Amino acid sequence: MGGRTDDPRAIGVDVGGTFTDVALSLGGDLVTAKVPSTEDQSEGVVAGIEKACEAAGIDPESVTEFSHAMTVSVNALLENDGARTALVTTEGFRDVLEIGRQTRPSLYDLDAEKPTPLVPRRRRFEVAERATADGIERPVDDGDVEALVADLREADVESVAVCLLHAYASPENERRVAAGLREALDVPVSASREVLPEFREYERTSTTVVDAYVRPAIDGYVGRLTERARDLGLPRPRIMQANGGVTDAETVRRNAVTTVLSGPAAGVVGASAAAATDADREGLVTFDMGGTSSDVSLVRDGEVERTTEAVIADRPIGTPMVDVETVGAGGGSIAWVDAGGALRIGPRSAGADPGPACYGKGGTEPTVTDADLVLGYVGADTDLGGDLSLDAGAARDALADLADEAGMDGPVAAALGVHRVANADMSRAIRSVTVERGHDPRAFGLVAFGGAGPMHAVSIADGLDIDRVVVPHASGVLSAYGLLAADETRDAVRTRQGPLAEVDAESVDDVYGDLTDRLLGEVSDPDAARVEYAADLRYAGQSFELTVDVERPFDPAAAGERFAAAHESAYGYRADEPVELVNCRATATVPRSAPAIESVGGGDAEPRTIREAVFSEGTRETPVYDRERFPADEAVAGPAVVEGAESTVVVPPGWGVRLRGDGALVAEVSDA
Repeated sequence: MGGRTDDPRAIGVDVGGTFTDVALSLGGDLVTAKVPSTEDQSEGVVAGIEKACEAAGIDPESVTEFSHAMTVSVNALLENDGARTALVTTEGFRDVLEIGRQTRPSLYDLDAEKPTPLVPRRRRFEVAERATADGIERPVDDGDVEALVADLREADVESVAVCLLHAYASPENERRVAAGLREALDVPVSASREVLPEFREYERTSTTVVDAYVRPAIDGYVGRLTERARDLGLPRPRIMQANGGVTDAETVRRNAVTTVLSGPAAGVVGASAAAATDADREGLVTFDMGGTSSDVSLVRDGEVERTTEAVIADRPIGTPMVDVETVGAGGGSIAWVDAGGALRIGPRSAGADPGPACYGKGGTEPTVTDADLVLGYVGADTDLGGDLSLDAGAARDALADLADEAGMDGPVAAALGVHRVANADMSRAIRSVTVERGHDPRAFGLVAFGGAGPMHAVSIADGLDIDRVVVPHASGVLSAYGLLAADETRDAVRTRQGPLAEVDAESVDDVYGDLTDRLLGEVSDPDAARVEYAADLRYAGQSFELTVDVERPFDPAAAGERFAAAHESAYGYRADEPVELVNCRATATVPRSAPAIESVGGGDAEPRTIREAVFSEGTRETPVYDRERFPADEAVAGPAVVEGAESTVVVPPGWGVRLRGDGALVAEVSDA
């Protein structure tokens, strides 16, 4: 089948550390595909699109919408492989990046080392200017800008971050400097007023530097991707932002920092959309385990949890993003023994090439995937991603070497140890987003996805006393599905400080009006956009704020009451102290509908095969079901394994699994 069609055909492509996932929506049908990720991610994207379109029997040029999530920016941060960046700041503030905050993660460690700044001191330049929150005291001299241009040329920089003191409130000097540099230099210039117009010098500087550091990589990648899409006849890509919404490619090329955690954000959105029928829960814990890492987040009251206080690779980033806790434990994470003889998992990963030992591509180090194969959770005849046949002998050899090093009794014992340590790492991540924030995980359902997530999810839930695990139909490519479900989203913020009881409500409402006008001028369909408002508030004397929803016209008393309730929920008390307004926030959303997933299954109740699998209770004869033919009318008691095209669900003893009407598998604690 080829040519254009009136039926909507949307494709979403998410690039992970090991695999590139594709979800293609054709009316009520969902076609999925996996291909190995490539060094130039756009090559894997094209391969995945061609594979999905071939499976669906359509030409790529008939696709009407293309959404994408990638790891380009976060990889640049994690691998310290970004641009050669310079920082331009106010005279006397050259060392803000190194001074940071008083908070120290290792307060009593005399040998602790702070992370190396992304911009070394020799590439930090000062400008003799001064602004306050109330206006400009010392304007920028044009001669100083010309001298700065000469210095930057001599430093041979690839990008520039400009962050002048109080530019969030009095931006004139920063605008002049940024405009002069953009006119004279052929490199991208990131200005803090445009990246993060908020007070707090360190966080604003750090976020602006991150934007400049990853911007050339994002600009080059998105440019190549757009060209490849055009060559295939695809529409221009829409890019997933860290805030959980998509936007056009040109916007992210100008605001590169918004793409950090692009892929994990898509996964959380996909999990929220695919598990939305679990209305009897307080919320959902989303658990995405891929090849390199695992990401955990929360969905409460149907809304994805977001934060403006993220720290990625030790770099504070203040732009809104989905609140994700990441641990370096994925299917490709390498197991090793530390100096004390303890078994550890990750953060080093075998990646896609050579990959785990069982891939048969030259890898020799034991990974979580090798352990799952030796334990019988994955069959030796399984084709991961449809292309990779597994070598069980290589997996056993790798784990035998690990067992010798750790003093364990053979490869099976080592595999069980690897499985338990990986689960413990991921359980800690779930506790960090639930228990440590005042939420009882037992009141939540667990939504498992990613290539390896459903294999570990039920055991993890069992250890946390979570009694329900949902594995959506497209669980192996749920981040790609989330790209099809994500709304178009834009955020705006402006600092507006003052005691809440004394602020002029009308002037604050004017700030929200200005933010609204800006956002509606940026979204693709202003008439369809929904704008929501929030305020950052705190008690007088506090150092940090809580964000609460507000309405227009702005009502200080109502905002104060919402803050008091939020503070009581978060910290257990209300204080008899004045409340301060800090920031005004607005978010514009153009809704998109999640593609419907038709139910699959309804085949024989008989398993496809039976194989031995190892659980905490011992080795058990375990039935293996084909997910596409899983029985629709009855629950299957564990132990059981349900194999799908992109992922495998492992149900241990004491649990049962059933097929839901939307094709999701639901595992629950057995009544027996």
